[in-house]
Amino acid sequence: MKNYQTPLQDMQFLLFDVFQADQGWADLPEFSGQLDRSTATAMLDEAAKLTEQQIAPLNRSGDEEGARWDNGVVSTPAGFLEAYQLFSEGGWTGLTGNPHYGGLGMPKSLAVLVDEMLFAANSSFALYPALSAGACMAIDAHASPALKERFLPPMYAGTWAGSMCLTEPHSGSDLGLIRTRAEPLNDGTFAITGTKIFITGGDQDLTDNIIHLVLAKLPGAPEGSRGISLFLVPKVWVNDDGTLQGANGVSCGSIEHKMGIKGSATCVMNFDAARGYLIGQENRGLQCMFTMMNCERLSIGIQGIGCADMSYQNAALYARERLQGRDTNTSDNSRPADPILCHPDVRRMLLDMRSTTEAGRALAVYLGMQIDIAKHGTSAVARANADALVALLIPVAKAFFTDLGLQSTILGQQVFGGHGYVREWGQEQLVRDVRIAQIYEGTNGIQAMDLIQRKVFANRGEALGVFIQEMRTWMQGGTAPTLSSFVAMQSRYLDTLEALTQRLIVKGEASPQELGAAACDYLHVVGYITYGYLWLRMMHTAQAKQDSHAATKQKTGAYYFQRILPRVDSLIASIDAGSVAMMAFGSDEF
Repeated sequence: MKNYQTPLQDMQFLLFDVFQADQGWADLPEFSGQLDRSTATAMLDEAAKLTEQQIAPLNRSGDEEGARWDNGVVSTPAGFLEAYQLFSEGGWTGLTGNPHYGGLGMPKSLAVLVDEMLFAANSSFALYPALSAGACMAIDAHASPALKERFLPPMYAGTWAGSMCLTEPHSGSDLGLIRTRAEPLNDGTFAITGTKIFITGGDQDLTDNIIHLVLAKLPGAPEGSRGISLFLVPKVWVNDDGTLQGANGVSCGSIEHKMGIKGSATCVMNFDAARGYLIGQENRGLQCMFTMMNCERLSIGIQGIGCADMSYQNAALYARERLQGRDTNTSDNSRPADPILCHPDVRRMLLDMRSTTEAGRALAVYLGMQIDIAKHGTSAVARANADALVALLIPVAKAFFTDLGLQSTILGQQVFGGHGYVREWGQEQLVRDVRIAQIYEGTNGIQAMDLIQRKVFANRGEALGVFIQEMRTWMQGGTAPTLSSFVAMQSRYLDTLEALTQRLIVKGEASPQELGAAACDYLHVVGYITYGYLWLRMMHTAQAKQDSHAATKQKTGAYYFQRILPRVDSLIASIDAGSVAMMAFGSDEF
C-alpha cells in the first residue's frame, strides 16, 4: 500500500489562488488579524505531518485488529490512543471551536481540508474527532452558558469526546418513531431511558468521558418528530465544578461487526435512567440536532473525497510501475512490457477519479467559505444568502461526494486488477471503508429527496436560481479565450438545469411520486454542473500560473468537460422518462 501523501499544493491552490480565502478571512472580524496565508499554510503543513506520520500508518493494522468489546468495555486498535493524544495536544480536536471555551476558532474553509487528510489516511480514526466536533457545535449553538462552560473546554481539549445518539432498533430515518423517554427529576435534570444503535464512538478508550447528545421524548410530548427533545447525557456524571463523579447509567451493550471502518467503534448504547440536561427547548430537539447533523453530513461527504484521493494515489503509482502489454505508440523494447499507464482504459479510470475528486475538494472549500460567512458575516444579508446556499448544497455534497467516492475506490481497485481484490495493496479496504458513507448521516436517497423536495420544490427553485445566477455572473466576468468553448458548454447546461427544474416543479405539483422518481438523478445533475462551474474557476486561475501543477490542472479540467460533464444528458433523459414505469408494479410483483 502506498503511503498517504497530502495534496498540499492543490489544497493551497484552492484556498489562496482560486477562492482567495485569506482575503475573505480578513473581512470577517473573527479571523481578521489572527489568520493569514502563512499561518494557514503552516497549520496545513503540521496537519499533513501528523496525518502522514502518525495516523495513516494505523489504517491497515486498525482494520485488521478492529475495535473490540469485552464485558461492556470498548477498546480501540493499538496505536489509536497515542495518535489521538498527539492529535488533541496539537489542538486539532478544537480546530473550529469557540475560542471563549478553549477552541482554536479556525474557519471551516480550513477545517474541511484537515478533515480530508484524516479520512484519506484513516477513516476509522477520523470518525472519533469528527463526531466530537459536531457535538461541540450543537452544544455551542443551543446549550445554556453554564453547560457550555462545563462541557466545551474538555471536549475541545480532546480529554472528553462527543457522540450523536439518534437511531433506535425500530427507528432509522423516521425519527418520529423513537421510544427513548426522558422523565423530569426534581433537580432540573432528566432521567433518560432507552436504547440507541449504530452510535459511532458511543464508547471508546481514547477519552476520560463521552458526552452523548440523545434524542428522547418527554411525557405528553406530541406524536412524531414534533415531540422530540435533545438531551446532553455524560457517560460519567460531571459535578458543577467540572470534576468527574462516577458512572451515569450509560453502557455499551455491544459493538457492530461491520464491512468496513472496523477501527471505529459502532455501538449499541443503553441508557438506564441516565441523568441528562435538556438542550434547547422542549420538543425542539430535532431542530437543535440538525446543527450537528449538517456538520456531520459535510464531514461524511468529505470521507468520500478522502478515500477517492487515496484510491487515486494508490492506483496512479501502481499504473506507472506495473508492466503489462505494449504501448502501441512508443513501446520500450528494453523492457518485457510497458507500464499499464500507456493503455487508454487505465487512463480513463485514473482521470475519472482525478477530475471528480479535485472538483469535490473545490466544492468542499467553497462550502466551507459559505459556512464561515453564514456564521461570521458582517451583514445580515450576506449571512442569510450564505446560509441559504449551504442549505441547498449540503445534501449535494454529502451524496455526490460519497457516490463518486465509492465509484473512485472501485475504479482504483479495477486499475489493480486481481491485486486490487486481495488485502496486500489496501484497495479493498478503501472500498469497504467508504461504502458506509452513502448510508450513515442520512442515506444518499434521503439527501436527494431533501434537495428536490425541501430545497428546490418547496421554494419553486428560488434558492437554486440564486446559485445559478452566481455561476452566470462569474462566467460573465471574463475568462481567457482558451476557455470559451467550456464556458459555452457550462452555460448550456445551466439553461438545461433551469428548464429541467421547472418541468419537475410542474410534475411535482401533479404527483409527488415524480419528485421521488427523479431525486437521485436530479442530485447528480446538480452535482456535475456544479463541478463544471468549479472547474472553470480552477482552470481560469491556473492560466495565470506558470508551473506544472497549473498545466496539469488545465488538462484535467478539459478532460472533465469532454468526458464527465456530458453524463448530464443521459441523467436528464432518465428523469424525463418520469415515474410511470417505476410505479407500474404491484407490491406482490417484487
